[in-house]
Amino acid sequence: MIANIIIGTAIFGYATWALVKFIRKSKKGKCAACDLEKSCLSQSQCGIPTK
Repeated sequence: MIANIIIGTAIFGYATWALVKFIRKSKKGKCAACDLEKSCLSQSQCGIPTK
């Protein structure tokens, strides 16, 4: 019984964390939230000036 509660809490905790992370990244915009922001070749499409 206790193991089920711990596993359930872990699953719901991770789902909540992932959802909050996704929402925060989506508020930054398309290119700011991209993991490849610094090395992206299509930054000109995002309005970021190229160096």
